[in-house]
Amino acid sequence: MNKQWLEKLLSNPDMLEMGHGQTAEDLNLGLGWIYYSLARVYRPQRVVCIGSWRGFVPMLIARGMQDNLEPGSVTFIDPGMVDGHWQDADQVRAWFADHEVPNIQHYRMTTQEFVTTTAYQDLTDIDMLFVDGLHIQEQARFDYTGFEHKMSLKSIALFHDSMTRFHSPIYGADRKYEFSVCDYITELKQRPDLQVMDLPFENGLTLVRQLKTEA
Repeated sequence: MNKQWLEKLLSNPDMLEMGHGQTAEDLNLGLGWIYYSLARVYRPQRVVCIGSWRGFVPMLIARGMQDNLEPGSVTFIDPGMVDGHWQDADQVRAWFADHEVPNIQHYRMTTQEFVTTTAYQDLTDIDMLFVDGLHIQEQARFDYTGFEHKMSLKSIALFHDSMTRFHSPIYGADRKYEFSVCDYITELKQRPDLQVMDLPFENGLTLVRQLKTEA
């Protein structure tokens, strides 16, 4: 990642929102350093991102893939229910192209819709899964279980806003809802086949790794 790309990313006020701890003054990506670094260190080929305000997370992971000089792509699932940013496919492609990350394929769908598609059926050996969609326990569970069986032996899942319970007005003041991803994380911590670690920054980031072995 060069400084010019980082400056461009963080010069956009939209990229400083949604609780990743970003700051423009010191060109600090906050939790974004973790997303980018995992892509560099882990060298994933297939990543699924569910939800992301303006594409902050999929763009950092896609950039890490490119900087590895190896093939890799991000499947980005976001129905665009907050505003119109993800509604026009040509504008979405132009948005990612302008940020030099054309290796992102966007699907304007909910996870429930995506799992009925051929694209979902064709996904195998997912290396990384990022969950940041509708922040309720039931949806987080659906997002994870829908892809868990498609994840590779060394895969890792990340859940954003995973440690804090609060009411969000993101869909409008009259449609506030309570974040409850933390309740699903509590469920995952009871499973002996998983390693679960919380990072207590901003509203929380939780890493989940499956304890699987070769057959």
